[in-house]
Amino acid sequence: MDGERATADRTATTRRRAVLAGGGVLLAGAVSGFPAIVRAQADVVRLGHLTPRTGFLGALGDYAVLGLEMAKEEINAAGGVLGRRLEILSEDSINPDTAATKATRMLERDGVAFLVGEISSASALAISQVAARAKRLFVAVGPRSDVLRGKNCNRYMFCTDIPNTVMVNAVGRALLRDGMVKGKKFFTVTSDYVFGHDLLRAAKAFFAANGALHVGDELVATDVTDFSPYLLKVRQSRPDIVCLNLAGNQVTNFVKQYAEFGLPYPTVGFNLNTADAWAAGPGNLSGTWPTVWYHTLDTPGSRAFVAAFTEKHGKPPENHAWITYVVIKMLARAMEEIKSTDSEQLVAYFEKGPTFDILKKRPAHFRAWDHQLIQEAYPFSVKPADKMKDKWDLMELGPAVPAENEPLEVIYPTAEQNSCVL
Repeated sequence: MDGERATADRTATTRRRAVLAGGGVLLAGAVSGFPAIVRAQADVVRLGHLTPRTGFLGALGDYAVLGLEMAKEEINAAGGVLGRRLEILSEDSINPDTAATKATRMLERDGVAFLVGEISSASALAISQVAARAKRLFVAVGPRSDVLRGKNCNRYMFCTDIPNTVMVNAVGRALLRDGMVKGKKFFTVTSDYVFGHDLLRAAKAFFAANGALHVGDELVATDVTDFSPYLLKVRQSRPDIVCLNLAGNQVTNFVKQYAEFGLPYPTVGFNLNTADAWAAGPGNLSGTWPTVWYHTLDTPGSRAFVAAFTEKHGKPPENHAWITYVVIKMLARAMEEIKSTDSEQLVAYFEKGPTFDILKKRPAHFRAWDHQLIQEAYPFSVKPADKMKDKWDLMELGPAVPAENEPLEVIYPTAEQNSCVL
């Protein structure tokens, strides 16, 4: 028995030694491989990108990713950033909670330098809070709510799309020009989340300042697809004008059903993205709307971008493709100029107000005190179906707002109107 036990002990000892030896080999391999991992990370500049790819904003997010990929390919073909390849991890933000979770993981586990993206104002707010806690830059590309630039602003967030107040001002100027405001009765239909509530506030301020009558509003959940109950309320209200404060495919669904109802009241909107306009189809969309950019904009840079995008994808770029493209180019230039990916240095750089070519007639810059990108906007009217060359030829751009002889800031909230404290 004792001999058997001794033999067993020797066998166990031999096995332990073999395991330890194997572990030592594995550990040595891990240690020797670690510099290779570090080198691989050092060979890239990695950014985190979040945008909706599903839900009512999903079509817009798809275009954003196309613009991102095009910018990244061009930057890498030209030598990358800081002599390194630009790598962008892009994921579906889905909703605010998921967006915050993914943003945290990107910063803490995936090794991204900073964050960029988003279209939903609610998700952008969640991401901005993660970025602020981590003291990392977040460039919010597509959300438009004024509150992101106002009471919910923070030192590490910069906003690039036009805010709600600017959209209202862009359309409002066209409506005032056409005698469609003073004394007119407006009925509004509003998206029931932070963006819609904020847009309604801006619309009410415009109505009050210009002698319009606001005779009713309906809040619409973002997952609603049947608008018939709201259309019946519009009919009962008998307004002069129906004003839409909707987002994403809510606009598409509403205008299609509005056309089917045959209501006689003209429509206008204080928010629209061109993918949703295209999806509405000829003859369904009408009225005056705002946009931050459209593919018929006649500048050399815009024409070149549209031609390259259309050749690559077989369709023109939507405004989220354009704005994501120019933002990635802006960020690459910023990192090159400061020779760093450090968030504190990038914040300081943008706050100094360098100007950027964003493919419009006038360059853009960030305001230091609220981190809003100051740029032109445009009202547009919808072409009659028989005047369209193809399904993309939907809009007739109006003159840029503000006019060339006016400062860009005249259409943006002033410091007195904005509660931002960085």
